Parts: sequence; structure tokens; C-alpha cells
Amino acid sequence: MRTEILYEDAHILVCRKPAGIAVQSANASRADMESELKNYLSATLPKGKAPYLGVVHRLDQPVKGVLVFAKTPQAAASLSKQVQDGTMEKIYHARVYGHPAAEEETLTDYLYKDGSNNTSSVVTEAFRKGPKGKLAKEGKLSYRVLSRAGEGTEAYADLEVRLFTGRHHQIRVQLSHAGHPILGDTKYGNEASLALTDRLEIKELALEAFSLRFRHPATGKTMHMKSV
Repeated sequence: MRTEILYEDAHILVCRKPAGIAVQSANASRADMESELKNYLSATLPKGKAPYLGVVHRLDQPVKGVLVFAKTPQAAASLSKQVQDGTMEKIYHARVYGHPAAEEETLTDYLYKDGSNNTSSVVTEAFRKGPKGKLAKEGKLSYRVLSRAGEGTEAYADLEVRLFTGRHHQIRVQLSHAGHPILGDTKYGNEASLALTDRLEIKELALEAFSLRFRHPATGKTMHMKSV
């Protein structure tokens, strides 16, 4: 099993997702976290009894990091509510091209998902007033700079990113739009960021879901889980 279990009890599973594996997949021949974890849980149950596994949030396939799954419908309802109301704190680490001007910044944009090519983009006010405007959703995140290195075309920075909304490819799109694409991002990177990616020999998207903070669905205890 590629998925690493960080914590488990009767109500939840907290796991570390490796880069390159989907959380869920419509392709039955392709391994994903959901099928791996269901197989894992099946081994602990009487023969013929199907396990319950609630997927309450996801990560893009190239992104690694920590995720929580529910083992009961009640836990799934509690965790889903925390995702929806923003009380589940999601912290990411990203290595981006260039040096942001500010040490800390909040980015708020409207994002439109184009299902025909599985991409999202930041849209203008004019787009929002057009026929597809209602399909654009607000995306909000904040970041602070953890470190800076290099200069000129060799400059990059490590960011701690807090996600307030869960839009399609949100962190990747918003940071790229702000002029600081994530290194290793072949979809939203630019010529300069991809050239630096090659020079630094980065082989995967430099984005990790580093930590989750949420209320345990049964005990109410604050859980702070890190991808380490």
C-alpha cells in the first residue's frame, strides 16, 4: 500500500498521500487511495462485510500530504461540516518561483474551472458579468514566506499557505496568477519557472499538504496532524 497511515481509531483515518496517486479514480484499473484504504479496512472485518470509508476532502493527484478520512457516516458528516464552514485548518508548504514582495499576503480571486481541459483560471470582472460569470467561484488563501534563496532567474521562495476555500487547483492557479508559480508545475508554470525546475532537478510538484487541524468527530478534541 502506497498510502501511509499516520493515525487511526474507530472513527477516523489520517493518512499521508504520496505524490502521483489519486484520492479517487473513475478508472478501476488504476490504484487510488480510496481503494487502497478500503482493502486495508476489509482485512479487519468479517468476510463479506464491506467497510465504510468517507472521503471528506481531496488533494490534486500531483500533490502529496495529509488527509483525513471518516470510518463512520457520523464522522463523515462532522468532518464534512468542518470542511464546509472553514473550521478545518489546512496548511500547505510550497516552493515557488521568484521572491514575493510581501512577507505575508492574502490573495482573493475569482476562479473559473474549464472542464474541457481540466484547468482553472483567475477571471476578470468583465468575465463575471458575462454568460459564464456565475460559474466563477471565489478563492481565498494567505501565505507567509518561510525562506528565500537565489536571485534573478535563480530566485525561489518557500511559502506556508493557508487555504480558506477549496477550489479546483486553487493554490497552483492563484500563486501562478500572482507571478509565483509553484516549481514543478507543468500545467500552471511559465517558461522561467519550468527552466528553474529543471536546473534544481525538481521531479514533482513542489506542493505539500503539510498539516490539518480539526475537531475529532466523536470526542471533540482538537487534532493537529502533520505530514512528516
